[in-house]
Amino acid sequence: MNLSIRNTGPITTLLSWVLLLLRHSINNALVIPLPPLSASKQHHRGAEGQVPLPASLSFHHQTRTTPTPIAPTTTKKSSKKIHHWRSSSSSPLYSSNTDDEDDDAQSPVSYDEECDVLILGSGPAARAIATLLSSKSPETNLNVLLADSNYDRQWAPNYGLWRDEWNAITSRYQSDFNQVLGEECINREWDVTDGYFGGSFDIPMEQRLRVDRPYVRIDKEKLRDALSPAEDGGGGGGGGSASYRVLKASHTSEAISPNVYAPSGSLVHDDRGTTIQLRPASGTNTDGTLSVRAKIIVDCTGHETKLVLPDTRSATPPPGFQIAYGALVTVDESNSPDKTHFGPYAKEAMTLFDYRTDHFDSDPAFLKKATQIPTFMYAMPLGGNRIFFEETSLVARPAVSFMDCKERYLKRLKHLGIEVTGVEEEEFCYIPMGGPLPIKDQRIVGFGGASAMVHPSTGFSLARVLMGAPDVCTAIRRGITTDGASPDRIAADAYGALWTPEDVAQRNFAVFGGEFLMAQDVKGLRGFFDGFFRISQERWGGFLAGRPGLPNNNCHDTWLARMVFGLVFIAKIPLPVAVKMFLAIVESSLGAIDLPQSVTPLFGNPDGYGFVERPDERGDVAAKSEARKMIAESKVEEEVPVFLDIKKEQ
Repeated sequence: MNLSIRNTGPITTLLSWVLLLLRHSINNALVIPLPPLSASKQHHRGAEGQVPLPASLSFHHQTRTTPTPIAPTTTKKSSKKIHHWRSSSSSPLYSSNTDDEDDDAQSPVSYDEECDVLILGSGPAARAIATLLSSKSPETNLNVLLADSNYDRQWAPNYGLWRDEWNAITSRYQSDFNQVLGEECINREWDVTDGYFGGSFDIPMEQRLRVDRPYVRIDKEKLRDALSPAEDGGGGGGGGSASYRVLKASHTSEAISPNVYAPSGSLVHDDRGTTIQLRPASGTNTDGTLSVRAKIIVDCTGHETKLVLPDTRSATPPPGFQIAYGALVTVDESNSPDKTHFGPYAKEAMTLFDYRTDHFDSDPAFLKKATQIPTFMYAMPLGGNRIFFEETSLVARPAVSFMDCKERYLKRLKHLGIEVTGVEEEEFCYIPMGGPLPIKDQRIVGFGGASAMVHPSTGFSLARVLMGAPDVCTAIRRGITTDGASPDRIAADAYGALWTPEDVAQRNFAVFGGEFLMAQDVKGLRGFFDGFFRISQERWGGFLAGRPGLPNNNCHDTWLARMVFGLVFIAKIPLPVAVKMFLAIVESSLGAIDLPQSVTPLFGNPDGYGFVERPDERGDVAAKSEARKMIAESKVEEEVPVFLDIKKEQ
């Protein structure tokens, strides 16, 4: 529609001006970010001083009550609450734009919450990164908001890791961020770790393989408390020293392509940050959605995130799945001849693997299935007659049935003469392992499972996440406090800190390991792990670490170290398993360069996640400048064609 004002009389002229003003008002109104629309609840978030939309384009407004945040004070402004955050230093969020001349000309837009960094999720990954980002230092004092409608829910898994890994993590948190993770976060420690791989390759069924590397069980409630604010609204931990704020709400968005999300308007990026709509948890006395503004968003919602897209065009195969059924039980020891053991499992040791299948000898159908689709027992004696048992499928695609794991767990305990008298808790473990890394150039920073940080061969994740958090935190802090750093650069630097080219190469080696383990029957796995734990602890420890900063990772973080590991390892495993591994190496190397790249210098390192600056000038500047000069001197041509513009449009 093209309106022009013609000299056809005062009434017509007046009507024309009215139409022009209406069109201008509609255009201006439509640039305000809107929340997602639904048939039942639609909201119109107006800006102060905004011209109302015409009736045909307006949205029903409902009064909402904003949840009381932990830190801010609030002042009334119009009909909405606008939060002003108090801190010892000003938030860097919009500091670089406060002097822009255009800012005074624009009507201010209000949000329910504003922050420097928004963390989505409330598991170990989310709370660790939120704790470190919000830690105080002379250089930074970021406004960090953690959002999750399930914030009060207890952590379900039983977490275990090697003692030296825990020591390395706590030392770094203390030295770099003045954050203390005390010994109260550990509720059980074993000086030795056992494995049972008998039944194949002339390994006696009762033979125990013991390694002298202490293992610890994490007190998940104490760790959650340590990574929480002193007060968090109740129910979600509390009692810690973290300084982040908590909002009990979750996002409703889903990435449909890089940096594009559905429903429309639910998550919108711009050159200064991101606006996201969150849905409050039930019981918070808040209707509708909350609009949150952040410089950077970190997604810690887990392996199957809806915001961080995997690079499905890469050569990396899809993830496998670790499935386990576990239970913390009490055992009747009244008739036990040896109170130092639960069946074959020593109370002084943590049993990491029991791949024996002799409990199926009387049932050929069960034995055949357990041979082809293997599982193992994992046992943590907890003192007295309490023990945590877990029957685990290490990695499979498709996933093994939970019911299969439970049935095997019950048959194993019955065969071993272990009588359970009480069940304190059950655990259903579902862990995607491996799979592609996040696609590059995403504005949302994935962390934890959302960034495929689970070890592709073992399923270990806690130590990798806790040790990775300082690297990502440092990159985000540096970016936010650097003048002129764009959100795109900050996100790319965060990914770059998490996945350097060297880290990607090391992960590719572990992905190959996971694919090989997935293809083995129980005999192959017995031979694999019996040989694995017979090489030096530094070498197998480096393979299990898979994260810079963890003990022994230096024995696995170069192509040469990985090649030496492979040669030493393949000499330790039974010949039939070694032949299978050699064939798998050949097949993998013919299909893609990921494995050769990880163990040779021939192909260099994989591409990293570094920020790529888009040039201010486009095309051949010299040629276009020459043409512009010639046109200026021409007696025929006067207009400079658009294609000869040198600067990109602003």
